[in-house]
Amino acid sequence: MCLIRLLRTSALTTAVIAAVLIPTAFLADAAEKQRVPWTTSRVTGYPDPPLPWRAVKIYDQLKVSQPVYIRAEPGTNRMLIVEHKGDWPEPGGIRVFEDRPDVGLSKPLLQYDRLIYGFCFHPNYEANGHLFVISNGPMDKDNKQNRISRFTVARTAEGDIVPDSELVVLEWDSNGHNGGDLAFGPDGFLYCPTGDGTSDSDTLETGQGLNDLLAVMIRIDVDHPDTDRPYSIPPDNPFVNTPGARPEIWAYGFRNPWRMDYDHQSNQLWVGQNGQDLWEQVYLIRKGENYGWSVQEGSHPFYLERPKGAEPIVAPAAEHHHSESRSLTGGIVYRKDLHPELQGFFIYGDYSTGKIWGIRHDGTKTTEHLELADTTLQIAGFGTNHAGDLLIADHGGGLYRLEKTPQVTPPPFPVKLSETGLFVSVPEHKMAQGVVPYEVNSQLWSDGAHKKRWIAVPGEEKIDYTSTRGWNFPNGSVLVKSFAIDMHAGNPESRKWIETRLLVRQDNEWTGYSYRWNEDQSDAVLLGREPLDAEYLIGDASQANGTTSQNWHFPGRAECMVCHSRAANYVLGTCEVQMNRDYQYDEGPQNQIEWLAERGYFTKSPEKPADQLERLVDPFDETQPLESRARSYLHANCSNCHIEAGGGNSAFSIEFNTKPEQARLIDATPVHQRFAIEDAKVVASGSPARSILYHRINRRGPGQMPPLGSNQPDVAGVDLIGHWIRQLPAPTSP
Repeated sequence: MCLIRLLRTSALTTAVIAAVLIPTAFLADAAEKQRVPWTTSRVTGYPDPPLPWRAVKIYDQLKVSQPVYIRAEPGTNRMLIVEHKGDWPEPGGIRVFEDRPDVGLSKPLLQYDRLIYGFCFHPNYEANGHLFVISNGPMDKDNKQNRISRFTVARTAEGDIVPDSELVVLEWDSNGHNGGDLAFGPDGFLYCPTGDGTSDSDTLETGQGLNDLLAVMIRIDVDHPDTDRPYSIPPDNPFVNTPGARPEIWAYGFRNPWRMDYDHQSNQLWVGQNGQDLWEQVYLIRKGENYGWSVQEGSHPFYLERPKGAEPIVAPAAEHHHSESRSLTGGIVYRKDLHPELQGFFIYGDYSTGKIWGIRHDGTKTTEHLELADTTLQIAGFGTNHAGDLLIADHGGGLYRLEKTPQVTPPPFPVKLSETGLFVSVPEHKMAQGVVPYEVNSQLWSDGAHKKRWIAVPGEEKIDYTSTRGWNFPNGSVLVKSFAIDMHAGNPESRKWIETRLLVRQDNEWTGYSYRWNEDQSDAVLLGREPLDAEYLIGDASQANGTTSQNWHFPGRAECMVCHSRAANYVLGTCEVQMNRDYQYDEGPQNQIEWLAERGYFTKSPEKPADQLERLVDPFDETQPLESRARSYLHANCSNCHIEAGGGNSAFSIEFNTKPEQARLIDATPVHQRFAIEDAKVVASGSPARSILYHRINRRGPGQMPPLGSNQPDVAGVDLIGHWIRQLPAPTSP
């Protein structure tokens, strides 16, 4: 993902906000300065045909918190849902509610000191009430275990868990990449996928091993327990006679399988898996097969030098590059009658991009593979209700159902910048009336490109100002950013525009679009959905042949929304800490937030004057404190992912205002690739050489940060972070 969170001392916060920009309060009357409305917008509709499905809120009166799993209870009209509320002592649990559209209340079914990932019902659940749960914990311990438990749900009208009914079926150490799901197959056996247990790049090197229960598919018989354990081994498990192998193993070679489904009708076992550096995978699981981790990431090389298992590595049924999928969530095979066109599809999605796909397989080959929907949801799981709706658990806080997209003819989308209504003159970058320029305090590194930015809010619509993260814009708003590069190194006179990006809000969603400038600089043309790379020849007197080349990456539309993450509230530069600075307007210099407030752009102006609002500093302004500069740089370049509930899964946070005890950054143990560095830390006090953050921002290729949109390290930024790390005091305790 990206990087970042916070630094160390509370004094840092004071340093970041110390500078006084304009010592005047906001005017009480926001309409004192006249606002020029933007009335020329033609940025409406969509350039591509709509996808056939969309996500719509369901049970909208029901309050849910971070749902990750949902299932319809057999023999009742109830739904069971797993919620994740946070860390110990409130990790969440299983709740139950009536399956009706107007349901407003749920009640706890199982509250636990462990993090529950999923559950499944025994095939004879209506008679025996056996509910099998997969969890990880204890939450307050450093060393955790995955646990398969059996609980009994009372066969009464209340349907509560029978007190003290937990039977621990199986337990194994797992401290990250825990996997976590359960399903009974048509054979009556219980299946459970597990991860490599470390949250790093398989540092235990267990992915290709059979001697433990990590990185495998477990298959056990819970109905015929042995005398010394509450389950037995099915005699046809593939490794029961392999010396040193755990007999519970059905298949192996997994990194972090997240969600599975066993379709009884086709006898197909499907798994969605979180990838590592570049690829996410979907697997059709068969007896005794090897799925490659960590020698391979899907069908691509990873640690080829590591020993392979005896079985040949099997390619995934489908895989997705990180340009369109960053954290894949497996799903369910749809077998309800409500949507016959989805019959037999394994429906899965992505937590980071919100995309949803369906795949069919005849047992030999994939017969259909379709993109069904593109949502803004943080997809953590799928299910169905009693009516046959295909449900989506949105970790951001809601439950949704998939429905057919209405057949409407959208207005034509502008295919040239000159058609957008944003410009009076495209070649001159002269903007239409009401399109407002702005600058940010701390720039995102874009391979050395020069950038200009504008805000376009239609008519008299207003922005909801917030002091944290991105502002909330009305529908019809467009954020514009143009990129130019010097065609002769170091000569601004040779500067040419190469790309303009629009971030457009329509139908309560943001979408990113890229326009590529033509050679004569007269206009720019809309690019398609997929990413594009182009090579530009740069004059450079320092090179022997007088030229060098620069690769420029035009992002795909899914890539745009990976960086413009939901956790950061989609917009990155238009927030208090970036906008709290002066801009040279036609009428003179003024603080940008004050200027917008005076002209009535906000539904409610900030309650404090500009000199009391927080702000980032210019990372390369040496008059500012070093920690403020470093922290501002990291916030701008990494915090869109490395943020609480963000796309970054490295367990640290780099937002400028993160409290030190929540940052998990300095002298913290990394949870992913360590690049063979001894005693590596995320940031090692005093030692850039042992700091994974430093290595990631200083490299391009596998393991680089940011992972998208950059082909060149930021030399000045790397030097800044290295300087900051070297002056950090040594930790006072382990």
